[in-house]
Amino acid sequence: MNRKLERFKRAIKNKKVAVIGIGISNTPLIRYLSELGVDITAFDRSDKKELEDILEKLRGLDIKFSLGEKYLDNLKGFDIIFKTPGMRYDVPELIRAKEEGANVTSEMEVFFELCPAQIFAVTGSDGKTTTTTLIHSILKAGGHKCWLGGNIGIPLLSSIDEIQPSDKVVLELSSFQLHTMQQSPHIAVITNITPNHLDVHKSFDEYVDAKKNIFRSQTDNDILVLNFDNEIAKKCANDAKSNVRYFSRTSEVKEGAFIRDDRIIFKKDGKETEVLFIDDILLPGVHNQENYLAATAAVMDYVNPDSIAQIASELNGVEHRMEFVREHKGVKYYNDSIGSSPTRTMAGLNTLEQKVILIAGGKDKNLDYTELGLLIVEKVKHLVLIGQTASKIEQATLQAITKTGKGRGIQILKSDALPEAVYKATSKAEVGDIVVLSPASSSFDMFKNFEERGNLFKRIVNEM
Repeated sequence: MNRKLERFKRAIKNKKVAVIGIGISNTPLIRYLSELGVDITAFDRSDKKELEDILEKLRGLDIKFSLGEKYLDNLKGFDIIFKTPGMRYDVPELIRAKEEGANVTSEMEVFFELCPAQIFAVTGSDGKTTTTTLIHSILKAGGHKCWLGGNIGIPLLSSIDEIQPSDKVVLELSSFQLHTMQQSPHIAVITNITPNHLDVHKSFDEYVDAKKNIFRSQTDNDILVLNFDNEIAKKCANDAKSNVRYFSRTSEVKEGAFIRDDRIIFKKDGKETEVLFIDDILLPGVHNQENYLAATAAVMDYVNPDSIAQIASELNGVEHRMEFVREHKGVKYYNDSIGSSPTRTMAGLNTLEQKVILIAGGKDKNLDYTELGLLIVEKVKHLVLIGQTASKIEQATLQAITKTGKGRGIQILKSDALPEAVYKATSKAEVGDIVVLSPASSSFDMFKNFEERGNLFKRIVNEM
């Protein structure tokens, strides 16, 4: 019996609870709390019409709602508030609620308190979704019962009754989820740290500080996996109390995973284990080699190398990550909607050997597009731009053309929406060309998330 969970259930029944955010990810949490008999109010900035499909799924449950532009005006008199990860902890309404005695928390923070199983968690600016997927898949191949959650999967608090101490839980955690986290996983992975989400975080230092919460509460019985090739991630070792392992594509590390003679090698306590050949990895690109190195360093205490090699030979793609959609009239279309930052889009472009027609742009996160512009003039045939960052990406590309003299034949087109952008990209494509959606920006100016953006792109392409 999970005694912590039983105490939680007894205690929360007598509390007045608010859940902020009625997105698809929070619906299972709201349903779970309602089925426990909790007095629950769900809050969301969207109105009834915008939430029609989700509200239909909650019909029949005893839930109160506060919706619309001024939805937080009613955030008064609650004992517990589950905030959505994307909401800052210091908005005035939450500060007021805390001063009035509310416990402001999140689904993930409560899950950490109640989870009886060992937790693997991955964060980073790029590569965290693929690395999380790899760890989950490898552990399953190794015979473990696994749960996948955080930014991917489902809110695991709604499944807490089924999770056993012998299970393994694998989480992808964003800086938003980590911002107020006061507990850490048993095995923590930081894939890399580069500027990101500076529209929400007040500074890059605050962003880095949030990432560090993934290991701050670890003990000397826990493991922290860091990217030896990323200076900011590498320096996190200075603040770690846990056992640090590194992964590197360019150097042989003393503890962790590295590449030698086209093989991934794992080293622990001076002993080396050959894991797999790089050529056996189906996922293209050097960034996916790094993802396998990170996953290897995280899982090698729990599986044998055969499990890692098995997944390398089976997993040929993750949805929305350089996902091949179809070939139509001799033109190939790829969905890289996960490309929500310049560095992520650059990694995707570097997996392709020929110049592409790139669809990019989205919400402005106050990021620098200079380096992306320099790669665009090397890797892009034509550029179609949408969203708030369209002008930034255009300017970075024009500056790169002037600086390098390359890319003078690139046509830069602008569109008001994704369907029009796909149409314009297709109109410029010739037989043998590749069209890639890789926005280098987040989706929230036009979409709920990158999945919705990617799914629309795929639907447009498949309906051609």
